[in-house]
Amino acid sequence: QVQLVESGGGLVQAGGSLRLSCAASGRTFSRYAMGWFRQAPGKEREFVAAISGSGGSTYYAEPVKGRFTISRDSAKNTVYLQMKSLKPEDTAVYYCAVRGTLVAATTTRGYDYWGQGTQVTVSS
Repeated sequence: QVQLVESGGGLVQAGGSLRLSCAASGRTFSRYAMGWFRQAPGKEREFVAAISGSGGSTYYAEPVKGRFTISRDSAKNTVYLQMKSLKPEDTAVYYCAVRGTLVAATTTRGYDYWGQGTQVTVSS
């Protein structure tokens, strides 16, 4: 019923930029918080960034602060993750998620719907 589709991943050189998009279908999520998470091989899925339902509040994991920016377009039911100054340690599968409340969360347990992920690979 609910589908989240990530796009924009790829291979990029260290120091480069990528912009990830997550389009939601099946429902309107303009009132709900959304987040980005990532998972590298052999590691647990970790929080990256989140944005409140209103778009007025954003949160970032310490490793990406100052480099990544989360934003949303409520009319298009889409959330974005602008990634700059990418590092090899940013290499992972990136997932977007939707929470059923206005308030953002920074844990995977706080989200109800997940996309399939998009691969981001940063070369040295």
